Amino acid sequence: MSDQVSPSFNQSSGNESTACDQVDTSARLFFLLGHSLVFLVGLLLNGFTLKVYFCRAQQQQSSSVTVYLKNLVAADFLISLCLPLRILNYSRTSVHIHLVYCNFGASAFYLNMYASILFMGYIAANRYLKIVHPLGTHIFQTVRAAHIISTLTWLFLLAPVITYATLSLLSQKPSSPVPLSLGCDALHSQLLSTVYKVIHSCSVLVFLLVLVSLIFFYHSTSRRLSLAQKRQPASSSSKKLAKSRRNMLVLVSVFFVCFVPYHLVRLPYAFLRKRCSWSQTFFYLKEVTVLLSVLNVCLDPLIYFIFCKAFRAQLNLKRAFRLTQATERRSSDGRMSIRFNRTTSLTTTTRQNSLL
Repeated sequence: MSDQVSPSFNQSSGNESTACDQVDTSARLFFLLGHSLVFLVGLLLNGFTLKVYFCRAQQQQSSSVTVYLKNLVAADFLISLCLPLRILNYSRTSVHIHLVYCNFGASAFYLNMYASILFMGYIAANRYLKIVHPLGTHIFQTVRAAHIISTLTWLFLLAPVITYATLSLLSQKPSSPVPLSLGCDALHSQLLSTVYKVIHSCSVLVFLLVLVSLIFFYHSTSRRLSLAQKRQPASSSSKKLAKSRRNMLVLVSVFFVCFVPYHLVRLPYAFLRKRCSWSQTFFYLKEVTVLLSVLNVCLDPLIYFIFCKAFRAQLNLKRAFRLTQATERRSSDGRMSIRFNRTTSLTTTTRQNSLL
C-alpha cells in the first residue's frame, strides 16, 4: 500500500507529480531506521575523532595530511548533524520541516558530502606525492598550502549551495500549495530546476575528477611497489611502499563503496525525474545510494586510524596505561622480593655469627 497525501494540504497537490512521488510505508520506515542508525554511530565516532584532533592533539606538530583529515572529520560530523532533519523529513508529518529540509537541510547535506569527497582526494594526493618524492616536500604538502586549499574548497562548495537556497526561497510563494512528498523536486520552479541540473552536472564532474585521481594514485603506488620489490624484495623501502599501498587501498575502497553507486544514479535521476514511469524507480535507487553515501561517516574513522599517528596514539592510551600499571606492579614485586631476600640474608648471617 502507498501512503496517501495528508488531507491538511491543498487538494491540488494530489496531481500526477505527487502520485509519482508516493513511497511505500515499509520503504520510508527502512530509510528512517537506516539513517537513524548511521546518525547514532557516526555522531559517536566523529565526535570522538573531533575530540582527538582538536583537543588532545593540539600540542602535536601539524602536517598537511592532518589538516585535510581535520577538515574531513569536520565534514563528516556536519553530515551527522544534518541527518536528524533528513530523518524527520522521512516521517512526512510537517510541511514546515519539509520546507526547511528542502531549502537548507538538503543543501547542507550535499555540501558536506562533496567536502568529504574532495578532502579524501587531497589526502590521497598528499600520500602519492610523499611516495613519488620521498626526499622532498612539494608545495602541496606544506601546512600553509593545506590551510589555503581547505579554505578555498569550503568557499567553492558554499557558492552553489547559497545560490540554490536563495533561488529556492525566492521561487516559493506563500499561497502556493506544498505537496508533502519525500523529494524536493515538486517545489522546483523552471529556473530552479535548471540550476539544479547544472549544479549536479558540475558535482558529477568533480566526483569523476577525484575518482580518476584516486585510481591513478593507487595504480602509481602499486607500480612503484612492484619495481621496488624486483630490485630489493626485503628492503625497508619495499615494506613502507607496501604499507602505503594498503592505506591507499582502504581509502579507494571506502570511496568506491560510498560514492560510486550514488553518482551512477544521481545524474540520470536529475534529468529523468519528471517522467512518471522513471521517477519512482530512480527515487528508490537514489535514496538507497544516499544511505550508502551517508555510511561514509562510519567508515572514515578507518582512514583516520591508518593515516594519522596521533589518532592511533590516542586509541592506544588505555592499552599503554594498562602496560604501565603492569610494569609498575612487576617493578614493585621485584623491589619487595629484593627487600625480602636482603632481610632473609641478614637474619641468616646473624644466626650464623651467634652460633660461632
